[in-house]
Amino acid sequence: MTPGEPTEQLPRTPAAAGSTAGNIPLRPADAEKARLEAKAARPVKAAPAKAAPRPAAAAPGRRVRLTLSRIDPFSALKMSFLLSVALGIAMVVAVAALWLVLKGMGAFDQVNNLVGSIIQDGDKKFDIMDFVGFGRVVSLSIVFAVIDVFIITAIATLGSFIYNVSASLVGGLGLTLTDD
Repeated sequence: MTPGEPTEQLPRTPAAAGSTAGNIPLRPADAEKARLEAKAARPVKAAPAKAAPRPAAAAPGRRVRLTLSRIDPFSALKMSFLLSVALGIAMVVAVAALWLVLKGMGAFDQVNNLVGSIIQDGDKKFDIMDFVGFGRVVSLSIVFAVIDVFIITAIATLGSFIYNVSASLVGGLGLTLTDD
C-alpha cells in the first residue's frame, strides 16, 4: 500500500438489530478473499515514467581544469587562526604528556644523579626540578603556543595578500580535478 491510497476495508458481518457488537470481522479465509476482491476492483494507476539513463562518461574519470585566482585574506585569517589555536593546544598537551613520560621513566632522577656527581658542592644538592618542573614547563609551552598563534595567523594572512598580488600578475594556480 502506498501513501495517499485509500485504505481497504475488510468485510464485516451485519450488525444485529440493537446489538452493540456489530462489525465483527469474518473468518480469516473470508477476509483474505475479500481483500483480493477489493484489490482487483481498485483502478490501476499508470506506472511512473522512468528517468532517462545518464550518458556514459567518455573516460573513466571526468577531468575539470580550474584556476585558483584569489584567496580572500579574511577567510585565510579566520582559518589560520583556528588551525593555529588547535596546533597550540596540541603542542601544550604533547609537552605535558612528554614531561609525564620522562618523569615516569625516571629520566629526571638519572639527570640529578649524573649532574650531582659532577658538580656537587658539600652542602648544596643539585635538583633538576628547579629548572624543569611540570608547572614551569607547561607555562613556557603555553607562552610559546600563544606566540605561535599570532605568528602563524599573521604569516597566513600575509601569504594570502602576496598570493593575490602574484596571481594577478601570472594568472593564479592551475588545478586539474578528476572524478573517480
